[in-house]
Amino acid sequence: MKLYIYEHCPFCSRARMMAGLKNIPVELCVVMEGDSETPLRLTGKKGLPILQKDDGTCMPESLDIVHYLDDTYPPRLLTSPANEALMAWSKQTWSLGLKLIVPRFTRGKFAEVATDAARQAFITREEQHFGNLDALMAQTEALLPPVQAQLNTLEPLLASPPALTEADFHLYPVLRSLSIVKGLSFSPHTLRYMQDMAQKSRVPLLADQAQ
Repeated sequence: MKLYIYEHCPFCSRARMMAGLKNIPVELCVVMEGDSETPLRLTGKKGLPILQKDDGTCMPESLDIVHYLDDTYPPRLLTSPANEALMAWSKQTWSLGLKLIVPRFTRGKFAEVATDAARQAFITREEQHFGNLDALMAQTEALLPPVQAQLNTLEPLLASPPALTEADFHLYPVLRSLSIVKGLSFSPHTLRYMQDMAQKSRVPLLADQAQ
């Protein structure tokens, strides 16, 4: 099977997580930013991730891929209801953190922006939604405190490692995305969760390129 992804993409991380957690042999195929032809050819839509199965059929939508891999390759991992507190935290924090995350993604060391043209395509796409990204970077000092406050509320939720549920496929991609933001502090339980999930899922954190 092939999994078409962007390395930075939190939605792609969801599919990568399940493949890694279950040790499913999947070939990761990075799509360059600005290449709309590849996803359109595979599914008729521009979005990633896309799972191309061994029979050649293609599946879009990250959570559909997560559940397909879990159901197809036993034993199933997602047998408990989603942790609603972690789901709610992830949704709220993603909205809060986007203005910190997006400009750093466009400056990151990802395979999908390995050429100048691809990086510029990424910048152009994101500036259509967020405006000037350099201006957002300049606002970092003002944007950090509310996200840090939100991170601090996660710590008690992770004091006892929760059972794996669909919530983890929302939570870890958000935390991974935030790890690219220099100046944020992750408390001990949160950091332990991040490092443990990175190791088990084989989807690395982005702290090595924090800015």
